[in-house]
This record gives sequence, structure tokens and C-alpha cells, in this order.
Amino acid sequence: MTGGPMSTLEFLGAELRRARKDRGLSQEELAQQISYSSSLVGMVEIGHRTPSQDFITRADATLEAGGLFERLLTLVRADSAPPWFREWISVEREATLIRWFEPSLIPGLLQTEAYGRAVLHGGGMLREGEIEQRLAARLERQSVLDRDYPPEFVAVIDEAVLHRAVGEPAVMIGQFEHLLCATERPYVSLHVVPAEAGMHAGLAGPFILARTPEGGEVAHLDTPLRAQVTDRPDDVDSLQRRWENLRGEALPRRASRELIRELAKSWS
Repeated sequence: MTGGPMSTLEFLGAELRRARKDRGLSQEELAQQISYSSSLVGMVEIGHRTPSQDFITRADATLEAGGLFERLLTLVRADSAPPWFREWISVEREATLIRWFEPSLIPGLLQTEAYGRAVLHGGGMLREGEIEQRLAARLERQSVLDRDYPPEFVAVIDEAVLHRAVGEPAVMIGQFEHLLCATERPYVSLHVVPAEAGMHAGLAGPFILARTPEGGEVAHLDTPLRAQVTDRPDDVDSLQRRWENLRGEALPRRASRELIRELAKSWS
């Protein structure tokens, strides 16, 4: 923990530590009782790891906390996304169609936990607690693809994304396996712009287009500082034309899956 304001994740960790000590348990003893490692318990207690729902459920029961940690985890998840990003999360949750282009990384809704953590660590710009909170927000957003009536999700990535090492080889292997699994769902499509396409319209940067239940379109543009969300007709029209250009350059769905399967071998 730092000398600055305590985050909700750090507060959850401090309460877990207090409750554990009140019960006269060491980290190792609590870990044994909830069937998790003592190192994970320690990371949660200092706010360096967001606990899973299962971890929290077991800790609540073992420490007889009366649902305290369940409630705190809800607060952590609500507070995990930066305020400037929450507008887009609301749009994303209601969307009927999401079209996402990424030239540098796997789209957030398709990232594994390990890949996402490596991405957030890689910039060296965030504290451990901030990394964990942003990762929690990213993983929570992925639930949009698991709801009863999920949106159609279409992603286009540059082939360079599949060659870029993010974390250890094991992280990449897990990410490739996850992509192949995710794209088995009929409403999830992933298309790859092959390297031989050379220069293309997407190299200007990533963007997302979301269709609202009313049929409108909202766009998301990312910058190093914050997200820009816009529904201005001129902006949306420009990005839609860029999207169509990219779809024209990208491989079909089946060919993209075969390329992903082939490139996965290079990380083994």
C-alpha cells in the first residue's frame, strides 16, 4: 500500500487481513482452509491481486464475515474502471453489435487474464493496485459475451498482433487457445489483416463501433490519456468507411482461424 488514498481493492485486502488476524489465523492457515496459495492470500491482502469470486466466497465462509467480502468485491468491480471509461462500458453492455479493430493487441473482450495483466504491466505506468483494478474491469466487461442474448461481436486485428510477444510464451499459448475457443461461438468472429496487405486504413489506430438497441451507432477511440466516445454522425460515418476498408483487406473467418492455429505453433 502507498501513502496515497486507499483504493477499494486495498481496502478489501486490509479488511481481509484484519478478519484473518481476528480469527488468529496466519496467511498459510487461511490459505489452507480456503484451498488457495498463501502467496495469493498475501497479494490480495496488500491490494496487488483482485480475488476471484470463488476466493471471496470461501474467505467469507471461513472467516464468518457475513458476506462482507462479497459486498466489498462488488465495490471493487464497480470502482475498477476509470471514471472516463464508464460511459463506454454502459454502451457496450447494451450493444447489439460490436465491431472492433486493433492493430497492436488482442481486443480486450477476447484477452485472457494472463495476457491482460501482461499488457497492463508492460507499459510500466501503473501501480500494482491500479493494474489489478483495471484488469478486473476488463474481465468484468467480457461478461457481455456470456449473457443470454449476447451482441454479435466482430473483431479485426492486424497479423502483427499475433507475432507480438506479450508476457512469457505460456501467456501467448493460452491466449491463442482462448481465441480459437472463443471464435467457435457463432456470434463471435475474428478476422486477420495479413502481413502482405502492407499499408492499410487501420494503421491510424484502434477503434470500436457499437450499435445501440435503437439502431444508432456509437464509436470509441482510445488515446494514451483517456477514451473518446462519440456518436457524431460525421465521426461514425468516417469510422464505418474505415471499417469496411479493413474488412475488405482481412481474411475470411475460417482462413483467419487457420492462420491463428498455424501461428500458435510458433509459441510452443
